[in-house]
This record gives sequence, C-alpha cells and structure tokens, in this order.
Amino acid sequence: MNADRPYWDMEIEPLLNTPEIKKLQLERLRTMLGRLKANAPFYTKMFEKAGLDPEKLSGFDEFKDKIQPFDKAALRQLVIDAGGDMLKAIDQIMPVSIDEIDYFATTTGTTGIPTPYPLTNFDIQHLWGEVMARGGWRAGIRSNDRVLWTFALSMVIAGVPTMMGMQKLGCTMLPVGAEAKSERILMMQNIFRGTVYAGTPSLAEYLIEQAPQLLKKPVGELGFKALVCGGEPGAGIPEVKQKLEKAYGCRIFDAGAGFGFSCKAEEYAGMHWVSDDLCYYELVDPETKAPIPIEDGAKGEALFTMLRGDGFVWVRQGMGDIHQVFTEPCACGGTGFRYKVIGRADDMLKVKGVMVYPSHIKGVINEFIPKLTGEMRIVLDEKPPRMVPPLKIRVEYAPQMAGELESLEKAVCEAMSRRLKISPRILWAEAGTLERSHYKGQVFEKTYETK
Repeated sequence: MNADRPYWDMEIEPLLNTPEIKKLQLERLRTMLGRLKANAPFYTKMFEKAGLDPEKLSGFDEFKDKIQPFDKAALRQLVIDAGGDMLKAIDQIMPVSIDEIDYFATTTGTTGIPTPYPLTNFDIQHLWGEVMARGGWRAGIRSNDRVLWTFALSMVIAGVPTMMGMQKLGCTMLPVGAEAKSERILMMQNIFRGTVYAGTPSLAEYLIEQAPQLLKKPVGELGFKALVCGGEPGAGIPEVKQKLEKAYGCRIFDAGAGFGFSCKAEEYAGMHWVSDDLCYYELVDPETKAPIPIEDGAKGEALFTMLRGDGFVWVRQGMGDIHQVFTEPCACGGTGFRYKVIGRADDMLKVKGVMVYPSHIKGVINEFIPKLTGEMRIVLDEKPPRMVPPLKIRVEYAPQMAGELESLEKAVCEAMSRRLKISPRILWAEAGTLERSHYKGQVFEKTYETK
C-alpha cells in the first residue's frame, strides 16, 4: 500500500461530488429504503402512507417530498409511543433486529435526550470507521502513528466506536479518555509519546495551561504532529485554530457534525465531505424544512441519510447543526464539497433581531489573547433564543490586565459591535475562576434555571 497516495480509497474518493457518484447514491438509496420497508415497522408505515415504493423511486426530489425529516422531537415521540422503552423504539427504525447490534453509543445528551447510535461491527468498520480512515489519511495519519485518544470513552460515539474506526488505519491507539482528567492524560502522553492528539478543542486548550504545571514543559514539546478535534466548535474558529497550532506547533484538523474532515489548507476551508457513497447529505431551512440546493455558500440545517449500514441507519436525520457549504475547488486539491458548522440551532441567540452563535462570540474573545485567557460564558437570564439586550458575557482576563479593564472592555465591545453587530455587557472574571472541562467546553451560564 502506497503511503504517499492522496486518498485512502483511490476508487471512490476521486469521484466525490461528481455526477457519477450521484448514480451510485440513488442505487444505494433504493436498496436501503427497500431494506427499511421490509424490516423497520416505523418506515413500513411511513412509506405506505406516503405512497413511496423504494424500487420505483424516481430520484432524490421524490425522496425529499415523501419522507419527513427525523429529529430529536421525532425520536422522543417514538420513545413515548413505545411506552418509554428506548430499545423497543430503536427496533422500529432499523433494517436489522435489535439483537444483531454489537455496540451502543450515544451523543452526549447536553441538549436533552441522548441520540442513540446502534452499531454492528459492519457499521464500525465499514461505515463510521471508513469515514475516519478517509479523513485520517488526508490528515497524514499512518500506520506508524500513535493516537492519544482523549475523547470521553463512556458510551459516546466519539469514544470507543470512533477510536476503533480510526484503528482501521493501522495506527496504535492510546485510549486514555477524558474521564482520566488532565494529569493522567499528560502522564500517558509523556510515557507513550503519542504523535496525534484526538479530543475536543477545549481540552486541547486546557492542556496548554496544565502541561507547564504538571510536566514542567509546554505542550509544544509533547511530540504531537497533528491535532484531530471534534465534538464542539473550535478547530473551525480561526482564532482558536491559530492559538492551538501556535501552542502545539502542529496542524489542527476538524472532524464531525457529519462525515467530514478538514484538510491541510493553511486557511480553514471547512470539512471535506468524504462519504458520498456512504451517506446522502442535504440542507433544509431550519424552520420550514424546505430543501436548500447544495450551492457554494448555501446555509441551512444539515440532514443525513445512510446509504450503507445495519444499525446506524439514519433517514433524513437532523442533529440541529447549521452548516454552510462550499462547492468551489479547495486550495488543498482534495475532492468532496466542504461544510462549515455555523452553530447549533439550539444555541442560536437573537439579540434585537441579530442572530448570534456562541462560536462567533468565542472567536472575538480569542482575538484578545493573551490579554484575555479565552475562557468565557454567555450569561442567560432568560430562556433563549430571544435575548433582551445587552447580552451579558462573563470573560476571564489575564492577571497583567487587572488595572486596564475599562479600556479592555471598550476594545472588546467595539470588536463585538464591528463583527457581530451586538453591544454586550462584559462581566469580568479573574483568570482561572471559570471551570474548565475535560469533555465539551461550557458555553452558557443559565441563571434562569435557578430563579
């Protein structure tokens, strides 16, 4: 196997985002819908009611017209209809029996009921794992690498299943997990000298502070050649990307919110969708669910439909992520359209009619490092999305700035006004007083929940 070849799968990846791959997608969609009609009662009823015959499916327009998006609300209702039995509910929407599942994982459930990921060994190796192998290969990960796995290992999809998938590249896995906390994570890295960090960007930021204290050396001396980050915004925020790459002395790659991986382009260009043959991607209006054409610069909620798989089979599944897509050729020369996560629909705030996402605010705050630590919380005195201005933001300042907070606040507010069109109120916090997380970084301080 030539380690210098551009793609993991030299047969499929050169065809991504081409008319030729569309033919394969339609063939596989018909096959998958046929399996669901025969074996998944939820879809059997839906197809009959909609008058959809998988074998005679005319194309993607008919598919979108007859099949409603499936989201967390639909899952909750399915569980309710199953008498609160999650396993019974899941059994209604898979083309295989619940007894054939080899592994269960979920989302973190930070915004409500965790979304389940029922996986067979086929799913782990040839669906999820194939995506990780394709993305990891483009990031330069090879069989001689050692990957320090710091995503939480307990149940979540970014844990054991994704680690098993990336092992398809043949690299050595170091499964320390976020549960181990920073001291053990750094100790394991010091002993086994991982060449690739895999974890959340917020943990990578936290280790910048912890390494000098616990190992007496900066993270730039830990030996990483690449950071693979996901689970939250960060790698795709220019200011966070710059901070991490400068501190670690290596490139950061963004992964997730779909079947994608960012590339080696100097400027963040979004994540390349590396899986046209495995999953059908579409955009819809977040409120009306009307389809949005995949054109350069288009924005909308992303929906996913699996074209292969056994347990991990989504049909027009929405996770609440708002994407922007780019179809023009990428500077890296790699195939596949690209998508950038704008934010989560659940996290969107409306301030006097202006839509703002936490990642946008985080980007402005990080502009002021090292005057600020980069840690912040958006203080919510009322339930979102509509906020009565001014939006309150708690921000950590660096110790040396204690006597210059008035001028610093003015500069931060001017930057917020210029870039985001909001005029916030800054609530200052001393460095180190906002709690750090080994999992996903905290974004909101929800005071309305304690009123």
